[in-house]
Formats: sequence, structure tokens, C-alpha cells
Amino acid sequence: MGEVRIVTDSCACIPEPLPGLHRIITVPYYVHIDGTAFRDMVDVRPGRFFEDLTRARTLPRTANPGPGDYLEAFRQAAAEGASAVVSVHMTSVGSGAYQSAMVAREMAREQLPNLAVEVVDTRNVAMCHGWVALEAARACERGADLSEVMDLIRRLLPRVRMIQTADTLRYLYMGGRIGRAQHLVGSLLNIKPLISMEDGVIVALGQARSRQAAYAAMVEKMLAEVGPGGRVKVAYLYAAALDEVRRLRSIVERAIAPEETLIAELTPALGVHTGPGTVGICYLRL
Repeated sequence: MGEVRIVTDSCACIPEPLPGLHRIITVPYYVHIDGTAFRDMVDVRPGRFFEDLTRARTLPRTANPGPGDYLEAFRQAAAEGASAVVSVHMTSVGSGAYQSAMVAREMAREQLPNLAVEVVDTRNVAMCHGWVALEAARACERGADLSEVMDLIRRLLPRVRMIQTADTLRYLYMGGRIGRAQHLVGSLLNIKPLISMEDGVIVALGQARSRQAAYAAMVEKMLAEVGPGGRVKVAYLYAAALDEVRRLRSIVERAIAPEETLIAELTPALGVHTGPGTVGICYLRL
């Protein structure tokens, strides 16, 4: 019996070197700039991309990997000795990746008949999606079989939560990803919106009058969910705002001691929708 391997995509935002260390196969999204398609985190990376984005009048377009991209990842896993693959994806409400992977699974049934494939819609995004893929990969390393990995994922899905803030919701609005936070678009410039995701859709959690107040609100909401003495893993997210994410981390860790801490930069395929200056947390309750 071969091993179980995890496949995910670049929008999981799992920071290097973790995908390689845990043998996660990562399929890149596509970012279309001036009519040319670039592979997310392969041909286009955050630094210059976010600099250019601040001057953009129209947003670059993004596209999820196609069925052929996922099928190639499944082939790679099979060639490397896997008997099963779990393909983990961001919310199907905001991306077609889950649907593409489902088509690839049907193709694999014909072309890779000895490979079992499961496809997961996390109904979440960024390192919430990433935590699920990473923890599943760690379970695979411990020798978990396919049913055990899927059981773990089902337990993890309701335990991940994203909260983020930015100076503007312009990018989410322009990209059509604003969800149920539409009413915050017209907020004054000195208001910092707090957004999250519920059942795959962007939602508003409130607003604050400064970044400091927004960060304090994030901590308050996390503590209310985790509970006193609760165990948690935290990934700090940012887009062209490294100093701010360090500041957020210091505020969070005065209130709680995470069992694992990661700092993850949003990839261009996600950052194009949130915009530079975005800072947030994705946490996993244990």
C-alpha cells in the first residue's frame, strides 16, 4: 500500500520551505497581466507585483488551474509511489479550482485507475486553506491512511478562521470578491474594515478607526472563540506590509501563546483581490 499525498495550490499561501518539507504538491494559479498569463509564485512573485498594483487602473485577472493542471499533479503523486491523493482547495464560491479538481478526479479514474483521489472544498481561503493542507500532509507523514486523513480534515474545517484588515476594500470590490461586506465599501478612509469568511463567502466583522484598534479587535475575536488557555496555531498574513504584520504578531502574542506560528505573504493570485497593505491572521483551534 502506497502513501497518501496532499495536493493543493498556490492560494494556500503555505510559506517556504514547508511545502517541500512535507511533500505537498502545489499547483500554481494563473495571473493575467496585459494579456500574458503568469504562473502564481513561479513567474510572478509578490514584491514588484504589489508595487505595480498600487498604480493599476484595472486589476490583473486571475484564473484557477484547469483540470489538466491537477491531473498532472495527480500523475506526479502516483509516479512518486502514492496510492491516494487528497486535493485541498479554497472556497468553491470564489474560485473554480475545486470544480477543476473534480473533473481531474474523473479523468484520473480512467488514466490512473490505481490512484484513489479525494477532493476537498475548504470553504475558506489563504492559510485557513493552508492549515488544512499542511496538517493533512503531516498526518500523511505519520502514516495515516486515506480514511484517517479525510477524518482529520473534516475535524479541521470548522476550526480554521480568517480575520483581516486593510486600508481599503477597493481591490475586493474591483475583483468582484466583496461578498457580504459590500456595505463597507463606502466607509471613510480612516476606517479599517475587519473581514472574515463564513461558509465560503467574505463577510464583514466590523470596523475600527485605526490599525491598532483593528488589531486589538482581531485579538478579542480570536480569544472569544479560542477561550481562556485555548490551544491555537496562528499564521500571520500580509501583502506588502511586513512591518505591520510584525506589529500585529506582537499584539496577538501578548494575549496568547500559539503552539505554532507562521508568517505568510499573500501570493499575487490572492493579493490582487485584497491589495497591498492587507494584514491578518488565519488561526487553527486545536
